[in-house]
Amino acid sequence: MSHDLHVVCPSCDAVNRLPSSRLSAAPKCGKCHGPLFLGQPLALDEARFARHLARSDLPLLVDFWAPWCGPCRMMAPAFESAAARLEPSARLLKVNTEEAQALAGRLGIRSIPTLMLFRAGKEVARQAGAMDAGGIVAWARSYL
Repeated sequence: MSHDLHVVCPSCDAVNRLPSSRLSAAPKCGKCHGPLFLGQPLALDEARFARHLARSDLPLLVDFWAPWCGPCRMMAPAFESAAARLEPSARLLKVNTEEAQALAGRLGIRSIPTLMLFRAGKEVARQAGAMDAGGIVAWARSYL
């Protein structure tokens, strides 16, 4: 049985109502007509992160990272690969903690990279340290 989900557009941040049965049917945004799933992580600032967190019915897997962090840069291709494997069952996001210091502080990010999984706007899991794509996918799926 299909039920409607709110999916935030990765391009224009419009909230789209979508039957769950259509998640994997290459849905498009009703406002900008861009694809709702890109198969890659979405880099967000603090304001856009807040909108996705508040309005999306999809689980959000977030990579908190910084440009100066070697392990973060090493994990970036693995996180991109995980996005292609986990969408549309989850939306993968990247938040630069240098640009979103207040958000990182509120969420208690103590080390990077840190992965956090949110469902219905609430944190359900957290993992610090770099992982390969298989590890990211397995970790995320254990909570999805």
